[in-house]
Amino acid sequence: MSVASYPYQFDSRKVRSEFFRLLPISLFVVAFGAAFGLAAIQEGLTPLQSILMSTTVFAGASQFAAVDIWGAEVSVLPLIAVVFAINSRHLLMGASLYPMLREVSPGHRYALLLLLTDANWAVSAQDYQNGRRNLEVIIGGGLVLWLAWIVGTALGVYFGGLLQNPKAFGLDMVLGCFLLAMALGGKKTPRVLVAWCVAGAASLAAWKWLPPNMHVVVGAIAGGLVGLLWLEPKSAVADNQREVTGDH
Repeated sequence: MSVASYPYQFDSRKVRSEFFRLLPISLFVVAFGAAFGLAAIQEGLTPLQSILMSTTVFAGASQFAAVDIWGAEVSVLPLIAVVFAINSRHLLMGASLYPMLREVSPGHRYALLLLLTDANWAVSAQDYQNGRRNLEVIIGGGLVLWLAWIVGTALGVYFGGLLQNPKAFGLDMVLGCFLLAMALGGKKTPRVLVAWCVAGAASLAAWKWLPPNMHVVVGAIAGGLVGLLWLEPKSAVADNQREVTGDH
């Protein structure tokens, strides 16, 4: 397939602006990175291993889960299962971005997804709902969050005693509030509102009755099923596509 078959053109200036757009959120990521660094040291990882893990894995919840079951003899299969369960939401996040991702080459597509997080995905998805194509936030926002996670881990490894419990300061609520703000800023059609309600109810039920972390996956699948079964009218889809195409 020729280069001309991939019409999305990245704007380096927009990448830089998206880097600074997510900079405030990255400050809270530093705090949780510090908590992870401290937890990793307490579970027996060396400072180098802890920092390398954050650099190469870049998955906060999965890394916390991994160090929880870390030991002299690590059970590889349970570790893989837990990490996959927690990160399986990325399958749905990546799929939701496909209308934009298909417009870039496979090499750029998969490299870009290495920086995908809840925060920059939420911004990109909201912008797309509002008629703007924005993959630059995956790069710029992902880079600032990745750097913040590494810096936070390093601080936790060497100065972890200064912030042993971020939840005591309410820092665990920041990302949730940010994602809620992104959701409220998008289109509020009956279809979207029903998907929110179904996803929320399914998540609460899974949180109460299913194993830890399953509520994230269950809620995403439940909300996604609403979107699959309740399709938008073709006219609405066409209007949205025209808005998106005209913006970029």
